Amino acid sequence: MRVIIFGGDGFCGWPSALHLSAAGHDVTIVDNFVRRRADEELGVQSLTPIRSLDERLAAWKESSGRCIGSAVFDLAADYDALVRLLESARPDAVVHFAEQRSAPYSMKSPAHRRATLNNNLNTTHNLLTAIAQTGLDVHVVHLGTMGVYGYETVPVDLPEGYLHITYPDRNGDPVERDILYPTRPGSVYHLSKSLDQLVFAFYAQNDGIRITDLHQGIVWGTQTDETDGDARLINRFDYDGDYGTVLNRFLVEAAVGHPLTVHGSGGQTRAFINIRDSVRCIRLAVESGDQVTGGVRVMNQLTETHRIGDLARLVADQLGARIDTVVNPRQEADANDLAARNDLLRGLGLDPIGLNSALLADEFALAARYADRVDRDRIPCRSYWNRERRSAAGGRSS
Repeated sequence: MRVIIFGGDGFCGWPSALHLSAAGHDVTIVDNFVRRRADEELGVQSLTPIRSLDERLAAWKESSGRCIGSAVFDLAADYDALVRLLESARPDAVVHFAEQRSAPYSMKSPAHRRATLNNNLNTTHNLLTAIAQTGLDVHVVHLGTMGVYGYETVPVDLPEGYLHITYPDRNGDPVERDILYPTRPGSVYHLSKSLDQLVFAFYAQNDGIRITDLHQGIVWGTQTDETDGDARLINRFDYDGDYGTVLNRFLVEAAVGHPLTVHGSGGQTRAFINIRDSVRCIRLAVESGDQVTGGVRVMNQLTETHRIGDLARLVADQLGARIDTVVNPRQEADANDLAARNDLLRGLGLDPIGLNSALLADEFALAARYADRVDRDRIPCRSYWNRERRSAAGGRSS
């Protein structure tokens, strides 16, 4: 299959591009390197030293014998370049990673809120408009988030995108239909992903575009079979308070002797998935595009759920770290229960990787290897959701 990956230089995009290429697909990466520029803005660097995209692609060709194409432009701003690429490449599928992916970053300031929403909505809408304009039959695979469901406790396993409801019509007779599960976004980032769902529903209905929306849990781990073994292919490893996902942050904190920073009570339950499963899910979604025949296919991309405090204790016990409870920068419940279904990806063949000590040990060893690159001052999250939390933490968001 011919596959374009928008945002293919990023944390999820890069290993997904390699995984699809290794599976025999003809892959092209599009990126504008905005994620690399965010490192410069924040004064932080990936724990792992990542090469330029050109060096990465040359290393992949050398090690695998396969070529990945590339194009550099801004999906949110350069619509004409997008149309030209679609018309020339005529992809069977596109994978949409080209969105600002951090909830804390989206809440740092009014400017960051606006930038997140502007980028994320414009990338999505430009992509769908361009596909409609060209008339190509392209399957869109979008990386969404479990966060669109919200993090309140509900007495059901969260369904895959849709809720089946029954209500009386004007004559009192029952009517049944499926509706999008009501969203409860907890940040501007999550808000943008919630709005994406409405854009997808419109373009699927109005223009017949085939769309798969993957509601992904928090990714833990950083390396895959394809990024291991050659330092030039290594994936980024974020640990800072804006982009470092919680379990990866714990591993870096343990590696440098920093207390594991648990926000609030630690009773928050979150969905998780290992990076190796994440790239497999992307491939499964791409390769099953012929099954998307009407409407938007929504799949929950997670393998398990854990309470944050439990994860911290697991890491602390295994690695000999200590735990510090800090002010929760988010506006959320102190604790919640969460369970969700993932039947569709399992039905496509996903055999989930559970949280296990061997993979944790591998990632900890990687963190320890590059511990000299850690800036301890960048570990705490300083993006606060409201004035009260900024005041309680004794500081202001930038």
